[in-house]
Amino acid sequence: MIADIRKHLEIVPFTPFALRTADGREYAIPTIDHVYLPPGSSRVVVSDDDGITVALPALLISGLVQGPAIRKDKPNGSEASA
Repeated sequence: MIADIRKHLEIVPFTPFALRTADGREYAIPTIDHVYLPPGSSRVVVSDDDGITVALPALLISGLVQGPAIRKDKPNGSEASA
């Protein structure tokens, strides 16, 4: 999954996407600045606009959703208000 995320981040122009976890949550990646893939790590760090971050283990990421996320969860696990 890390390779799929890296591949998506290389698309020019950048296309917003979301990461879906095994529990069904989706973490929106509206810009390239909202995600970090540490070298040699099996985690993906996602940040929201407030700087709240979550480190998602790659084994818990079940998919990459292209386009706007249907359900946007804040990195701390709470639902974002619409």
